[in-house]
Amino acid sequence: MRYAQGGGLTDAGRAARERIRLQAVERFEGGEKNREIAAVLRVSERSVERWRRAWRERGETGVQSKGSPGRPRLGPAQIARLERELERGPLAHGWADQRWTLARVKALIGRLFHVSYTVEGTWRLLKRHGWSWQQPARRAIERDDAAVEPVEEGGLAAGKNTAAACNGWIVFEDEAGQSMTPPRARTWGRVGHTPVIRVRGRGSGRVSMAGMACYKPGERSRLIYRIREYRGRKDEPKGFGWRDFRDLIVRARIQLGGPIVLVWDNVRLHLTKPLREFIKANTDWLTVFQLPTYAPDLNPQEGIWSLVKRDIGNLAAADLSQITRAVKRRLKQIQHRQDMVDGCLAGTGLIMDG
Repeated sequence: MRYAQGGGLTDAGRAARERIRLQAVERFEGGEKNREIAAVLRVSERSVERWRRAWRERGETGVQSKGSPGRPRLGPAQIARLERELERGPLAHGWADQRWTLARVKALIGRLFHVSYTVEGTWRLLKRHGWSWQQPARRAIERDDAAVEPVEEGGLAAGKNTAAACNGWIVFEDEAGQSMTPPRARTWGRVGHTPVIRVRGRGSGRVSMAGMACYKPGERSRLIYRIREYRGRKDEPKGFGWRDFRDLIVRARIQLGGPIVLVWDNVRLHLTKPLREFIKANTDWLTVFQLPTYAPDLNPQEGIWSLVKRDIGNLAAADLSQITRAVKRRLKQIQHRQDMVDGCLAGTGLIMDG
């Protein structure tokens, strides 16, 4: 630590001490013992014990230093303005990408208020006001938010009203696929050594999935799905055709035992002439609504696929059959977990009420 002539810590010393405290909090959350933390951070065990007690009583803020009395602070009006500017995004402030880093937020505070914060102080400021380090969701630039807004604000809007009028089910349909290369999932590894997951470099094939998340007030939510393998053989269909969707809709009607309000996206296969004729011929029990373009976050079936692919992350499959078995096993588990199916609907922000 560096000390000033008067005996107190310099700015660099205070910053170093704050870093040590933040590292201690991370290790508290990881369940490490006081002796281990003291050895790694090169501080006394008594200090670690004091920090842990403060952490248990007041959380992360209890461990943080109170700072020097003359340290500049932002007032409520300045904080409100800062949050508005942060919500505009980095692009609006001249940065090339859309990442808010601590260094950028620190620079923005300096531009707006002519106040100097350290990187550690910026981190504490953001945490104190409800901001956190997150992995952002992606949203297509081509998405028409004006078309999405009525769906989000009005719940299921016309589809919900139609289902209520005919005492039917609202059914969200979507498709997904999985090749021999599994999705990458996070795993623990030694610092400085990136973990390597070995997967099959050869072998073709794909598992196609079509699923329906089905909801009706007062009834248990359902999941109906169909799976098809493609191994690259001659005359073998690569995915689902319009007949497969027709049969899946008929199967859903039989299993649900009532009228269906089908909600799906407007991919080309959903708009084929045979399917349109099938829908027109069965208007007594089938009504179809199209989701807005580039709005997968409004479809709970997308959440189902996310749960499936999360479960097969880093899977070193020997052949396509192993991928198929893993997908079927996970879908079967979700079928018996109503809370998961309901959670996928809640994740869209859409409302299903009586």
